[in-house]
Amino acid sequence: MADPERNADEILAWARRAAEKDASVALFPELSVTGYTCEDLFQSEALLAGARRALGRLAEESAPLPLALVVGAPWRTPDGRLYDVAFVLHRGKVRGAVPKSHLPNYGEFYERRWFVPGGHLDARVADDVLGEFRLSPRQLFEMGRLVLGIEVCEDLWAPVPPSSAHALAGANLLLNLSASNQGVAKSEYRRDLVRQQSARLLAGYAYVSCGPSESTKDIVFGGDALVAENGVLLAEGPRFEAAGWMTFSDVDVERLLHERARNMTFGTSPVPREGYTVERLGAPPRLADLGRSFAKTPFVPDDPATVDERAREILSIQSAGLATRLASAGAATAVVGVSGGLDSTLALLVAVEAAKRLGRPASTVLAVSMPGFGTTERTRGSAGALAGKLGATFREIPIREAVEKHFRDIGHDPKRQDLVYENAQARERTQVLFDLANGEKGIVVGTGDLSELALGWCTYNADHMAGYAVNVSVPKTLVHHLVSWYARHLADAGVREVLERVLATPISPELLPPTAEGIQSTEGAIGPFVLHDFFLFHHLRNGSGPRKVLALAERAFAGDYSREEVRKWLRVFLERFYRNQFKRTCLPPGPKVGTVSLSPRGDLRMPDEADPAALLRELDER
Repeated sequence: MADPERNADEILAWARRAAEKDASVALFPELSVTGYTCEDLFQSEALLAGARRALGRLAEESAPLPLALVVGAPWRTPDGRLYDVAFVLHRGKVRGAVPKSHLPNYGEFYERRWFVPGGHLDARVADDVLGEFRLSPRQLFEMGRLVLGIEVCEDLWAPVPPSSAHALAGANLLLNLSASNQGVAKSEYRRDLVRQQSARLLAGYAYVSCGPSESTKDIVFGGDALVAENGVLLAEGPRFEAAGWMTFSDVDVERLLHERARNMTFGTSPVPREGYTVERLGAPPRLADLGRSFAKTPFVPDDPATVDERAREILSIQSAGLATRLASAGAATAVVGVSGGLDSTLALLVAVEAAKRLGRPASTVLAVSMPGFGTTERTRGSAGALAGKLGATFREIPIREAVEKHFRDIGHDPKRQDLVYENAQARERTQVLFDLANGEKGIVVGTGDLSELALGWCTYNADHMAGYAVNVSVPKTLVHHLVSWYARHLADAGVREVLERVLATPISPELLPPTAEGIQSTEGAIGPFVLHDFFLFHHLRNGSGPRKVLALAERAFAGDYSREEVRKWLRVFLERFYRNQFKRTCLPPGPKVGTVSLSPRGDLRMPDEADPAALLRELDER
């Protein structure tokens, strides 16, 4: 406290460490040049002069560093008013100064004893030591596509934080220099404030507070350090570390710009251009490597407790949607085609839960098994056993003879096991289901999942069609977790045993007869669903292009798949995703459960003729 020169030494040391990590910005706490708890010493001529000299030294000695430093210091204007200010230093100069707009003067805080609110301040400063710069909260700092907006501590806690205007004016990374003391549950509240503001503004938000080296006379500071991006906490530092620490994270600016482009609530909000200026700091340092990791399964949370919570919510959404559809349609029966595989298993579970919501017995769900040329005894047995254990009505209707007659009618040689051979079975099954639904006063419950729709891995006007498609926005990697969760939390011992058998069954459409090499493999034909779900999330949800998706996937799946394997399956994904939009254009209704949906009435409006050629060229250029 009250030692600007010593603080300048510490700031420079940490800034150099940040530069070694290719940081674009190094953010320090509120009044970090002097210390926050100087109290009446802020009115000392010696302290103010020392802070001014330290700022000049910081600017000069940080000049070789490519990053911007954002530090806090008191600043007195010629009229004698004292402000709590954030200074932006870059390449040897003070590039701008942002005064604190909202000063807390309640509880343990008495800032108006020393400082004046700076929300309406706008002045040009010409200083012998620091040079010329603007002193105003209405300024942004641009580094390539990174646009910085700054607020100070209490500003975030205000009813209308300055960062809201900064974001609407163009800032995509908000910085907060803070001095917020510790108290029971206060860190959790701060964390929520930072996360929610980043979500509301579709922005990155970096927050750092002063630590335990401040005065502990009446309060203690822990040094919260947080980085959030669009509602997700990316990094959080330790607290109460006397030696100091650095919390570091990458922020995906491209993703944030994509979010803003697609969010018309943000896009149509007023732009507060009046009074705002942009100080251009030049291009940010190039990252030699990423400092953050990316989950292999972005649709499935890493935390088991969160997975359980999400599973319960998703099943509730699915079953509530189906229950409402059954009731509104006056349907007495939910008709589900069951194969003994994961997708139809989840659909059957949802149908039974929907019946419960309507106060109906499980027997009002009609589960139909339709064994064909490739059906195995394992899946055939699982389908019947699961329906029986759940109490659903079960019927088995073999389709071999009907399909063989159809082959004769159209002149198709059944020895030619081509697309006609496979799709004829799928269409026969769909015909059976819809005709049964007509006879039972029911609706057909679709079983296909989000991953299959993205890849077009469904037969047009066959399993592609339903009265209500409950799995339509559930990706394959999440289907497995939902069935597993049901087995652990809602199933009795008999149902659990069957579900565990289904979970251990390889993914197969079972449209071709088994051979000596084994059964028909879905992933052998189109690639691993864990990769395709990763591609889908980053390409569709985050707007990432092929090169970026490839780079992220290489990093996420290092040790699991080679670069060439990832590239191969990404090419398959892009080709199939764009070539099969015509199937998604006429999807049946179904509930959206997450942030990604392919519904033509909701999240994805895309021409059927979209050509992936340009994307494939970009992929090949890397």
